[in-house]
Amino acid sequence: MGILPQCTHKEESLINRAFIRRTMQLLLSAFLAMGSFALAEEAAYDPAALLQELENYPHAVSVASKSETVRDHEIGLGPMQKSDGDWIFRSSERLDGELRRETWQIIDGFAAREVLAGLEAALLLAGAEVLFSCNARACGSAAQWASRVFNQRILYGRAEEQRYRVYAVSSAAGEFRVVLYSGARTTDRQYLHVDLLKLPPGQ
Repeated sequence: MGILPQCTHKEESLINRAFIRRTMQLLLSAFLAMGSFALAEEAAYDPAALLQELENYPHAVSVASKSETVRDHEIGLGPMQKSDGDWIFRSSERLDGELRRETWQIIDGFAAREVLAGLEAALLLAGAEVLFSCNARACGSAAQWASRVFNQRILYGRAEEQRYRVYAVSSAAGEFRVVLYSGARTTDRQYLHVDLLKLPPGQ
């Protein structure tokens, strides 16, 4: 009989799961932190480096990608709400530019909201300005964010799991809006979406 306290099979299973979860969180933080410091050290910071960071991240799988030139593209600066039968943003801005939209599935037991937090750290380290931020039900209807805003139904998940952020980035690479959204249905269905809008000079 060992000197250390013994665990029941159930207790051992819970401890193992907690240990694995904590280890994975530490690995995620370390991976994203390395990218964050590298990004911040660049004189001409380009938010597109965030997308490259995700492409290099071994626990993210790209499920959708699109690039297009947009005019009067609407970016939500408030929650989704219903008004006179229509779903609208409580507040928003409309901008022209080159829009890149990327959606990833986060795998191997990592949470999409944790990856989003890592991207936030990189943006804040680079001096980005937060224009709007919301969590869970404060963001409004998760179904509307998924289908109407991002046109990606797979993003639809539990309302309490959603996260939405809008950042303004000004650098030598140009003026940008970076939109982050994460949603989850189950531990195996974790999704992250990024909109990167590069504004034309003078806008």
